Amino acid sequence: MSSPPVDVTTAFNSVGTPLKGPVPVSKLPNVGTTIFTTMSVLAEEHGAINLSQGFPDFDGPPELLAQVNYYLTNGFNQYPPMMGVAPLRQAIAQKVDHLYGLKCDPDKEITVTAGATEGLFCAIASVVHSGDEVIIFDPAYDSYDPVIRLQGGVPVHIPLTGSSFSVDWQCVREAITERTRLIIINTPHNPTGSVWEEDDIQQLRELVSDTNIYLIGDEVYEHMVFDQRVHRSLCRYEDLYTRSFVISSFGKTYHVTGWKVGYCVAPEQLTLEFRRIHQYVTFTVNTPVQYGLADFLQAQPEHHLQLPDFYEAKRDLFCSLLASSKFKIKPSSGTYFQLLDYSEVTDELDHVLAERWTKELGVASIPISVFYQDPENCKHKALRFCFAKDDTTLRQAAEILCKL
Repeated sequence: MSSPPVDVTTAFNSVGTPLKGPVPVSKLPNVGTTIFTTMSVLAEEHGAINLSQGFPDFDGPPELLAQVNYYLTNGFNQYPPMMGVAPLRQAIAQKVDHLYGLKCDPDKEITVTAGATEGLFCAIASVVHSGDEVIIFDPAYDSYDPVIRLQGGVPVHIPLTGSSFSVDWQCVREAITERTRLIIINTPHNPTGSVWEEDDIQQLRELVSDTNIYLIGDEVYEHMVFDQRVHRSLCRYEDLYTRSFVISSFGKTYHVTGWKVGYCVAPEQLTLEFRRIHQYVTFTVNTPVQYGLADFLQAQPEHHLQLPDFYEAKRDLFCSLLASSKFKIKPSSGTYFQLLDYSEVTDELDHVLAERWTKELGVASIPISVFYQDPENCKHKALRFCFAKDDTTLRQAAEILCKL
């Protein structure tokens, strides 16, 4: 039996000391620490206001915390079922039916995951084989591309167009080949805040109708859609749902991103394969949080129904505070991110500027060029700021940015 490949080049630790032992040949040689970790660490080092990584600086609903604490202290601390506890899957099914008119079987079509990122990993791994092509839209959430390549797949990056970051459907048609296995859709869109319109859905329906192409709907910001827009979940459309994995996030919805709990809704034949992989990735998700979420979903559905207004008010506050600044501002259509066009402030590269402003101004953001396969394809002079923050935090950050 031949030995696995070993890189004979000496490896070094962070202070330059040679490391002993064999060095694996990386499956992701060009992947380093994520930009989210990098900017949050930089913000902490310099005491900066952290509007970079997408998490709130306020806590989840007290009633939810109380319910989780109840289960934590009353013996609900052993392994739950692999697919998630029944009360939570039932509550998710009711929610999906109420919001999108999809009647799905909680036993056969819903799986609770260790965050949306695990859900995305398992969904991609479920259908992508060596040589399969996967269409993703740049700027794209940074986990898609590495996971596709880990399966031996080929990421096909298609840039979104214009200041509205819309899909060029002709480019999508031209990109499809006999090897196209999957299209990943993210609406509301991270990092740009764009939201799909009904025409996008109709174009997608026509495109995949006579194919075996699968879909992933990354819908973690489903409850953050503004200005009377509608979230067009793949769950709404029967013909699309039959080929879809729809991924959602409790962390985003309930301001508890550190809990890392999400879920996947998919038809039975897709869920079967999804669970085959999920059981060997995390197997299951922590028990007391699942029961607490189930209770809260049943008792207070108004929380997710009121979330669009909650975050729209924060978006409006942040944008109004920056109205006198030099930034060009197009209010976000969804998510809890706002792009600020800095082209009238400086011509610096966005990643250089984000780092400099974190150190010198004390405000951390995310450069959007890092969401592109080739950063040089990013023609936008813009940084992404998270407005899922206390109003005082937003006022402090805006005051600094308005002085530029």
